[in-house]
Amino acid sequence: MSVRLMISDVMWGRIEPFMPADPVRGWRWADHRRTLEAIAWKFRTGAPWRDLPEELGSFKTAHKRLLRWAVDGTWARIFAAVLAVADADGDIGWVVSVDSTVCRAHQHAAGARKGGDSGRGELADHAMGRSRGGLSTKVHLAADSNARPLAIVLTAGQAGDAPAFTAVMAAIRVPRGQSGRPRTRPDVVLADRAYSSRAIRAHLRERHVRTVIPQPVDQVRHRQRRGSNGGRPPTFDPETYKGRNSVERCIARLKQWRGLAMRTEKLVIAYQAALHLAAIFIWTRR
Repeated sequence: MSVRLMISDVMWGRIEPFMPADPVRGWRWADHRRTLEAIAWKFRTGAPWRDLPEELGSFKTAHKRLLRWAVDGTWARIFAAVLAVADADGDIGWVVSVDSTVCRAHQHAAGARKGGDSGRGELADHAMGRSRGGLSTKVHLAADSNARPLAIVLTAGQAGDAPAFTAVMAAIRVPRGQSGRPRTRPDVVLADRAYSSRAIRAHLRERHVRTVIPQPVDQVRHRQRRGSNGGRPPTFDPETYKGRNSVERCIARLKQWRGLAMRTEKLVIAYQAALHLAAIFIWTRR
């Protein structure tokens, strides 16, 4: 059986410097590149862990590595390091678009222990909720102007978009050099009408971020009914708003991985780790 691999030599050259080093004493890590290929194959195809091809090593090794690095924050650190390199190259478009997508949960994703595990960073509800389509998880994203993910936040599927907005903004942290503070502020934020609220506009105004969010019809009518007490309409640039499709294209890129388009993992830390891996692959292909 021949396995189609995803990591090119150029991509591996960009990822390898940020991989954890072998411990000074004791056991050694299994080959990092093969393990990343194994995890990527599992989530790209949506196959069960036990169906992992022999060429990619033991499925137990890949699964344990996914969880271990999710708990200790390795995936998030590699993702941040890749973003830092892109920012140093001037390759991040800071016109940021925000949106969310609902991912259905497979029956294998249900049944995790109730209450989560705060020590491992596992949410109490496992970011699993019940909506009209059944069990689901909502993935909230911030994407740069070239349709690449900058921040990923997970909530239960029935959760609203607007309440998660500040968490998505807080998750944007791009390191700068050895001593500089990470960049957390976009130049412009684009979002659809679901994010049109006074709280969100005030939050962005306080951070001196330009906002391009259209108003829903009901908000426009309410302001007009109040007359002069309704205040001025928020500024809106329709030409700049055309760039909001970048987050839609970013979602489409992530959902090309079948194991991400439908969640099969019980633990949200494992599912988010897989999303981080997909994001790392997207950035290292640049």
